[in-house]
Amino acid sequence: MSAIHTVAVLGAGTMGHGIAQICAMAGCDVRLFDVNEKASSSGTERVRANLDKGMARGKVTEEERDSALARISIATVIADAVHGVDLVIEAAPELVELKAKIFAEVDGAAPDHAILASNTSSLSIGEIAGAVSDASRFVGMHFFNPVHIMKLVEVVWGPETSDETRDAAVAFALRLGKQPIVVRDAPGFASSRLGIVLGMEAIRMVEQRVASPEDIDKAMELGYRHPMGPLRLTDLVGLDIRLGIAEYLHATLQSDAFEPPALLRSMVAEGRLGKKSGRGFYDWTE
Repeated sequence: MSAIHTVAVLGAGTMGHGIAQICAMAGCDVRLFDVNEKASSSGTERVRANLDKGMARGKVTEEERDSALARISIATVIADAVHGVDLVIEAAPELVELKAKIFAEVDGAAPDHAILASNTSSLSIGEIAGAVSDASRFVGMHFFNPVHIMKLVEVVWGPETSDETRDAAVAFALRLGKQPIVVRDAPGFASSRLGIVLGMEAIRMVEQRVASPEDIDKAMELGYRHPMGPLRLTDLVGLDIRLGIAEYLHATLQSDAFEPPALLRSMVAEGRLGKKSGRGFYDWTE
């Protein structure tokens, strides 16, 4: 499998722009695509803002910032984004039908040597890989938000993922400065399966008035050394995103531990989605 020099990132939202940033920082030429052209432009601006913050903290030089930004280009058509690339990373919303549709289009346009990776946090890699002609080059690469800060990458090998593809994904994650773990293709993988159980139980505790969100989070931060409590994390990820993952895991694993609490459903219905809407379990407008 050839070295990775050029990367296509499909989806310029919360995860996509961060993935584009770290790939560019690692010296790759990056093509950033989103079905919404405005989102692509917004994605590059968010990369610039992240790098500017890095400069302010002395972690990124002006030269590094400018070089990274120069390596990111916007593609308006998937075929243009993936033409001639070595790696495709999809960062679309957590809908298996959408991801499969994207990869069906990628399959006919990307070169045969390119690794195809999904950033899904819980969906079946094998099911998504069914959309491509050669599933041996398909792998999961689950990054964490914020991508430019969080160290973990879950490399998920599907039923047909080759050892060569898996090893190349691990090597690339290391090149990005991440710490990869290798996980079999099972619902929720390792991180989402554990994280969603904790998150759903924390929400049930709020629902039952066991304690305030602040105190529940503090219990995990101070008592178990979690860098962030499960409710604040839910706000950052997005309550709608967590609801979708919980519903998927509840349906596939048939475990009540993943059943979304009524409080979560009502908050999503009210538009209280966390940081992105200004309010979730915390007030983010202050």
